[in-house]
Amino acid sequence: MKMMNSLKKSVIVGTMLTLAITPFLPFGSHQAYAHGGSFEDEYKALRPTLEEFGAAVYWDETSKTIQVVKDGKVAQLHLNSANVKVNGSERTLAGPVVMKNGITYVYHDFINDIFQSDVTSSVQISKDTNPLNPLTAQEIEKAVSIVKGSGSYKESLLFTEISLKPPAKSDVWNYVLEGERNKLLPRVAEFVALDGKQVIEGEVNLADGKLTKWETKEGAQGMVTLDDMITVQSVIEGDAAYAQAIAKRGITDIKKVVTTPLTVGYFGGEDDLVEDARLLKVVSYLDTGDGNFWAHPIEDLVAVVDLEKKQIIKIEDNGVIPVPMQANPYDGRNFADKLALKPLTIEESSGKNYDLTGNMISWGNWDFHLRLDSRVGPILSTMTYNDQGEKRKIMYEGSLGGMVVPYGDPDIGWYFKTYFDSGEYGMGTLTSSLVKGKDVPDNAVLLDAVTADTQGNPRTIPNAIAVFEQYAGPEYRHDTMSAQGTDSKERRELVVRWISTVGNYDYIFDWVLQPNGTIKIDVGASGIEAVKGVVTTNMHDATAADDTKYGTLLDKNIVGTTHQHIYNFRLDMDVDGENNSLTEIDPKVAENMDGGPRKSVMITEHKTVKTEQEATQKFDPSTIRILSNPNKENKVGNPVSYQIIPFAGGTHPIAKGALFSADDWLFKRAGFMDKQIWVTTYNPDERYPEGKYPNRTAKDTGLGQFTADNASIENTDDVVWITTGATHVARAEEWPIMPTEWVHAMLKPWNFFDNTPTMNLP
Repeated sequence: MKMMNSLKKSVIVGTMLTLAITPFLPFGSHQAYAHGGSFEDEYKALRPTLEEFGAAVYWDETSKTIQVVKDGKVAQLHLNSANVKVNGSERTLAGPVVMKNGITYVYHDFINDIFQSDVTSSVQISKDTNPLNPLTAQEIEKAVSIVKGSGSYKESLLFTEISLKPPAKSDVWNYVLEGERNKLLPRVAEFVALDGKQVIEGEVNLADGKLTKWETKEGAQGMVTLDDMITVQSVIEGDAAYAQAIAKRGITDIKKVVTTPLTVGYFGGEDDLVEDARLLKVVSYLDTGDGNFWAHPIEDLVAVVDLEKKQIIKIEDNGVIPVPMQANPYDGRNFADKLALKPLTIEESSGKNYDLTGNMISWGNWDFHLRLDSRVGPILSTMTYNDQGEKRKIMYEGSLGGMVVPYGDPDIGWYFKTYFDSGEYGMGTLTSSLVKGKDVPDNAVLLDAVTADTQGNPRTIPNAIAVFEQYAGPEYRHDTMSAQGTDSKERRELVVRWISTVGNYDYIFDWVLQPNGTIKIDVGASGIEAVKGVVTTNMHDATAADDTKYGTLLDKNIVGTTHQHIYNFRLDMDVDGENNSLTEIDPKVAENMDGGPRKSVMITEHKTVKTEQEATQKFDPSTIRILSNPNKENKVGNPVSYQIIPFAGGTHPIAKGALFSADDWLFKRAGFMDKQIWVTTYNPDERYPEGKYPNRTAKDTGLGQFTADNASIENTDDVVWITTGATHVARAEEWPIMPTEWVHAMLKPWNFFDNTPTMNLP
């Protein structure tokens, strides 16, 4: 990842206002300016100057001040005054803030005086040689050049992934903890490419400039690429039969038809599609000009496009359903009265509490490496906690493993919608740039990332990941109800945020660290629900029962179809070392055998889970599951452990399993979605719960295959996979845009420390 100093690379946030205030100062040729020179030489217009710098400008009616906000710093300015407050501290500018012809001006050194005179040094661009650093733009170019120089390359080749092949796990830990910085580990680029429908895996040794692997993968289907999406739109627009189909629906301008290329799934030939063909199904929407084409589905019309032939091979038309035509903008344009909000500012007047050096982040006792993967997004690696001077291992690598979004409607335009968003489309490639003050708070540091496009060219994603600190309530408190008073300590959290936009949905992923050793994983779903066009306009219509059999009527002629969002996280835990075991603790009621008036007592039963298949289970919140290191103990002899909590929460029901029968094709292909706990022995090649190539797979090539040998997971290097998510039953309050709906998972220290680890908080 290319780390950028946030003071040089910021997103403009807030409402930029031209401050139309009656000018107080006359401007004439006799006006004197600091340091001499003309007005144009000495002063700069406030708005464009601050926009370019990436700050937000507000007019605060209450205090009658101009407020400039940037990176947690707030400057309050008064017209015709050189006095300014910066985060409450008084400063004097070299020249006053003035207005001329209705435009506010500041002295030309304003930015330096206010924002750069005491820039925090917490963000550093580093030439660190960390072996997990992602490929740079130069390394991507070199890798592609080597591939192109080989005899295997063809001009028709498309790259779907180009990324670093991580070195051996033991070598990385030795680099991080043992200081083996002089041992240069190999830099190897691994790639996946498509030659038509043929999938090719390869590797390039960047040190010696050699192509060391070129292997075709028989029976595998590759990811959907941007080139495929362009192909689909072009094919649809040029097909006469499709033009006739939409003409039946009163649509004459094909340019107003917006296509959504969708993977076709696998149904054992029952969908009459050739299994090994590279196909996409296309459902379409009408662009009516309201800014929300998702609200205007062209229902019961599906085109099947062969990507190799670049033509429609089949049109499925189940009859005309009128396109919902009422305006449904989601940008608020139809609400004239906007809420008047005063600015909410976050001050970090003394700088950040965390350091970013290259791809390494240090915050309090935490240290970890951060990089962006083109498939699964952020990967947090080599996570350690400094416990009174000792850096203790917690997790070698944590990331999204994969996810699936299956819909429950059997109609022709819906039955195949079972998207493996990361494995079929590449969620890292679909990273959405973050905006301060909206996606993330103003005090966030925004980090760029570098991926490769289908031609192998480096592509920089600006503001791909955010890092920020936030207040999170009391860490602990106690009121002694005496003269001693209350002891209460503030909890801070460090958040790593990333957003991926996959079609109509936007997924927000937060990795949240707490000072007490807890790791939270929060996933928010927002964006636009996938809706279905129907004839029903009201639940009292005669057609309502049939039209809402698989969803909720949200608007006239619009049904939100019931579906699931199921996320799986791959967590390579190394709890105080690589050798770990899974333990279950069950609180139970037992008969009191020890005397006294009590008839019953509470006890806990402990059980060590011995094999991969025994570990595979649905989450019962009454059972405590911990990953323990049986070789390490805390001061009173308990094995050091981390609790695993794949719970979900929010408005919608917990996705406690797949809402499919066992004989359904998706159930056979994606076993990970039906169990919340999986533990496997470490294998660097087992990275995705749905398998490396889930597109059109006939069987489970992921966790179902990984656990087939039922290997022992006792006192060995284990990987924990947790599944969480929601069953999404649509509701009116989510239309036309969905307020972010969160689900959660958590890793919590369990006898990992000797006592409360945050006793040292100020």
